[in-house]
Amino acid sequence: MTAPAQRPLLFLDVDGPLIPFGRPGGYPTYEPDPEPGGGTTNPLLARLNPKFGPRLAALFCELVWATTWMADANECIAPRLGLPELPVLSWPDAYDDDQDGLHWKTRAVVDYAAGRPFAWVDDEITAADRAWVAAHAQGPVLLHRVDPSQGLTDADFTALEGWSRAAGQGFPA
Repeated sequence: MTAPAQRPLLFLDVDGPLIPFGRPGGYPTYEPDPEPGGGTTNPLLARLNPKFGPRLAALFCELVWATTWMADANECIAPRLGLPELPVLSWPDAYDDDQDGLHWKTRAVVDYAAGRPFAWVDDEITAADRAWVAAHAQGPVLLHRVDPSQGLTDADFTALEGWSRAAGQGFPA
């Protein structure tokens, strides 16, 4: 008996794709829900567009945090987007690009995918990462670089929706 097929993965970075930065003139902000107990929150969280949560959840993918926020993404980001708790990708001890010029996330993303189709949404993807993933990953793969000064845009969601539909063909809903 074979194991049931799994949905494609979508590895999601926070800083850049969900929390834009680096643009002069500021960013739109969204009124967050009050913190439990009246606590102070990270002011960057006001840049999270709450409409992104439903759009991400609608993708035919299993979402995985691929961010230095680590487990804090489930505590701080997911509730503001209306997302459930998501798996969190573990990182190597050193957050340095390796000797091959790869981003420090690249090998961990491919290892976690373990042959499953995946998309990786990040603002730091390079040509070296694309070449290494093409040589080492199996199945359909999308490395989608987001402009960190803009964050995710409608065009980014259109690309992810198209990829997830194509990569998810033949997988159970």
